[in-house]
Amino acid sequence: MRVLLLGSGGREHALAWKLAQSPKLSELLCGPGNPGTARLGRNVPLRPEVPDAVVALARQEKVDLVVVGPEAPLVAGVADALAAEGIPCFGPVAAAARLEGSKAFAKEVMAEAGVPTADFQVFTDVAAAEAYAVAQGRIVVKADGLASGKGVIVAPDAEAARAAVRAVGAMGAAGQQMVLEELLEGEEVSVIALCDGERYVLLPPAQDHKRVGEGDTGPNTGGMGAYCPVPFLTLEALAQVGERVIAPVLAVMRRRGAPFRGALYAGLMMTRSGPKVLEFNARFGDPETQVLMLQLGEDVLPLLEACARGRLEPRPLVLEPGASVGVVLAAAGYPDTPRRGQRIEGVESVPSGVRVFLAGVEEKDGALVTAGGRVLTVCARGKDLAEARERASAGISGVRFEGMHFRRDIGARGLRAVP
Repeated sequence: MRVLLLGSGGREHALAWKLAQSPKLSELLCGPGNPGTARLGRNVPLRPEVPDAVVALARQEKVDLVVVGPEAPLVAGVADALAAEGIPCFGPVAAAARLEGSKAFAKEVMAEAGVPTADFQVFTDVAAAEAYAVAQGRIVVKADGLASGKGVIVAPDAEAARAAVRAVGAMGAAGQQMVLEELLEGEEVSVIALCDGERYVLLPPAQDHKRVGEGDTGPNTGGMGAYCPVPFLTLEALAQVGERVIAPVLAVMRRRGAPFRGALYAGLMMTRSGPKVLEFNARFGDPETQVLMLQLGEDVLPLLEACARGRLEPRPLVLEPGASVGVVLAAAGYPDTPRRGQRIEGVESVPSGVRVFLAGVEEKDGALVTAGGRVLTVCARGKDLAEARERASAGISGVRFEGMHFRRDIGARGLRAVP
């Protein structure tokens, strides 16, 4: 099979690494890719959020399957354009991708599907939203549209709530409409389902670490690291998430004429009254994908193709034993103004068994240099979470670039939860 993978981040490098192991793969094209994907397939110049450009390349290269990594191409309608040409695509059409593209729409679908979620209100007027937020005090303020993982602000008091509304209102198009919802307490867990529009299979639960600083301090980021599986969600509870969250949402989207084919990501809060959905994403998470691909013990390509063609067989996935941990190495200034052009050293000399997935990286004069906020994800697998964390830490110790910062507590909460 000839596969075109859209995107250029750490998620795409991890997907490319897993796809490249498939005996079904004849050639992997990555558009636009990064220096990591270039070692696994062929990078092609492409703007993945331009549907016509993606279709033209897929036709020119006689692609059998397109796998979409980031959310922007999905919201832009890449899957729709490919469907019109009869080219299978792992990724939902734009009407289904609204589950991520509009938080208000996602809440509407959750209400119709009977999915447990936080109480909320939707606002288009900043003054009205500010008054409501101040009255509530503790609240979460969310930009309705796409904001690169940074459109959610947790406000613990009235003054912070006022500032959060103003900050989201200043985000431009993403913040023209905002969702204000109750602040839930508990552990956050990411559950990703591979879906064919009707059926689904569940990947193991993972836990992302969104705050830039250790102990979950500082501003939100796109994600500073992840690990899987998590001890907060048993196999039985995971199955219930599938039955009470994933299946009802798939049913609603089918009734609405927009079957969801792709990766449906449910961000959950494990509250005292059970799991509640914080948000949906319409694609693989980043950095969750990096650890999930290490943990998946079978060929991913047949799964993605089956989803794209509506032929998925519901069953438990084959998983590797133990646990996987991924730690993001970020550029100086991230998440506000990341510094670019810093030389990266040590990537090729990490210990055996450690995987480094490239993200915000360019190659200049034969050297790797920083080219974005989240630069690398250093990943390792171990017989348990403690060993996986130790191996990832050993991998990080050999990598360096000026201003590099990362969290040393990725997976620590999971370790404390293990009996």
